[in-house]
Amino acid sequence: MKNKMILFLSVMSWIACKESQKNESRVDVLPFYNEASFTPHWIAPKNDKLKSFHKIPDFNLTNQNGETISHKTFENKIYVTDFFFTTCPGICPKMTTNMDLVQQAFINDDEVLLLSHSVTPTIDSVAQLKKYALDKNILKNWHLVTADKKEIYDLGRNAYFVEENLGEPKSLDDFLHTENFILIDKNKHIRGIYNGLNKISVLQLIADIKTLKKE
Repeated sequence: MKNKMILFLSVMSWIACKESQKNESRVDVLPFYNEASFTPHWIAPKNDKLKSFHKIPDFNLTNQNGETISHKTFENKIYVTDFFFTTCPGICPKMTTNMDLVQQAFINDDEVLLLSHSVTPTIDSVAQLKKYALDKNILKNWHLVTADKKEIYDLGRNAYFVEENLGEPKSLDDFLHTENFILIDKNKHIRGIYNGLNKISVLQLIADIKTLKKE
């Protein structure tokens, strides 16, 4: 009986430990990324090396409210970005559901923004994005954006590195379709990549945002 009680207490302790770690990041400081292989670079956040490290370039986009959304919108903000389209019958609805987990986790936190780029900008007009936003309960800190196709595809492939086809050249005619969520810090550096179809990965993203907020 005593052994059974010890076993029971051990199991309960393990469960409690797991629960307490569920919303914690894997590390105290997140790495930096600068190319499509997403090899982590462990650099101190104030290291001079970061002055020449890859950053997200300037951009100008239009959101679901017809507002101009640019790099200035994200100054001193942490944000999560992805690429989708409103008529997608496959992975996009699940990605939107999982991005909503991030929205809900930081719903009252203006320091954290979300940015979803349409990869079919000729279809996803401002009116179409607005309808999608209303249907999906997308709130003020989540921008659904459209723009010139070349700008969106350049951002996806050359700035955020969202596609997993290393070394394979892509043209504007090659469709951009990815499940990846990318985490960007206040200085426009890439700090994480996550599978937007995987809830566990998205929960890790939420935990990593909390870590990033402490920098």
